[in-house]
Formats: sequence, structure tokens, C-alpha cells
Amino acid sequence: MIFVRGAKGKKDRTTILSDMIVGFPDTYFNEYKPNYRVIEGPARKQYSETSVLNIIKNTAKKADISRTVTPHMLRHSFATHLLEQGVDLRHIQMLLGHSSSKTTEIYTHVSKKSLANIKSPLDRFIESKVVNSNKLKK
Repeated sequence: MIFVRGAKGKKDRTTILSDMIVGFPDTYFNEYKPNYRVIEGPARKQYSETSVLNIIKNTAKKADISRTVTPHMLRHSFATHLLEQGVDLRHIQMLLGHSSSKTTEIYTHVSKKSLANIKSPLDRFIESKVVNSNKLKK
């Protein structure tokens, strides 16, 4: 978990940090020795919105992503992936720092991939009966 101070909408929030980069903060802190902000721009100032956008655009370009990528798209993708993993909407609301669940519900658009993976309750019921009857025959 990480605490983000003064994030989007000047709100403080707690969110998650990937297990894949757990060691990264120690390496980063030792090398750059930030004063106040974890990630500081030139002269130890806060990055501007334009600088963040440019960093994301350049990173997308290096990754051969032809589509325009924005910070909001990353936030939206984060929320969508959590939702597709079955994370409760209230937890996503907390992670995004939304005060209203209505704001978080924007992310509940349903992907076709998610819909295709849904099994009919009737199919699940019949499958369980077949499995159970096979066990009885053995």
C-alpha cells in the first residue's frame, strides 16, 4: 500500500503498489534522495501536468503504442482491470479516492471478453449434476 498526498482533485488517498516493483522504491530513494515528493521534477519541484503527460506519451511511443495515452486512460484501465478481476466496487472507489460511488460506476462498462466468460446458472447447475452423478456411478 502507498499513500498519495494531493493526487487528482488535490485529494489524499491510499492505493496499491505492484509486488513486481517492491524493491524499486529503495533503489530509487538511494539513488535520487528525494526531499519531499517521491518523484520530483527538475530542481526538486512537483512535475507539471504537461510533464506527466509528455512522460506517458513518450513511454507509449517507446512501447510502440500508436494510440494516444493519457494519465486518465491509465487510471481508467487500472479501475477496469480491478473490476474484471472481481474486486468489489467499494474497494475500487477507495483506491481511486472517489467520495461518491456514482463516480466509480463510470468504470463499470462491461467488456465483451468479460461477458463471454459468464456461464449461465443453468449450465453450472447441469454441470454440477453431471459431475456428481459420475462420482456416484464410480
